Amino acid sequence: MLLHIVARGRIGRGPEAELVDRYARRLSWPFRMTELPDTGGKMPAIEPQTKRVLLDETGAVLPSREIAATLGRWRDDGVREARFLIGAADGFDDAARAEADLLLSFGRATWPHLLARAMLAEQLWRATSILANHPYHREG
Repeated sequence: MLLHIVARGRIGRGPEAELVDRYARRLSWPFRMTELPDTGGKMPAIEPQTKRVLLDETGAVLPSREIAATLGRWRDDGVREARFLIGAADGFDDAARAEADLLLSFGRATWPHLLARAMLAEQLWRATSILANHPYHREG
């Protein structure tokens, strides 16, 4: 299953980009990153068997093992792509939230988009590591 992050704004070069790259390289699952301008730009087409996850302040705060379980379920059900969307500064509207398969939050604090991208990449790596029974992950 493809793990695909679609994010508004350009990450450019810097420590946040290095973190995203570090975790993306560690992923054993197919991975893609798509950057869109802050406004406009063409959203990649949603193919059948794609699940949409919006990073949203109203979303569920899930432990890493639950994120892993969700990805594992989707993979086992034949989902071809899990698309993670990081919106612009104003987030998502109610219509986008209603269409999502999952609303995910990294807590109630507001995170800069570049850090949210790095945190998401790390959680995707951690989730796939959990599913592979890698000994690195531990609850803490």
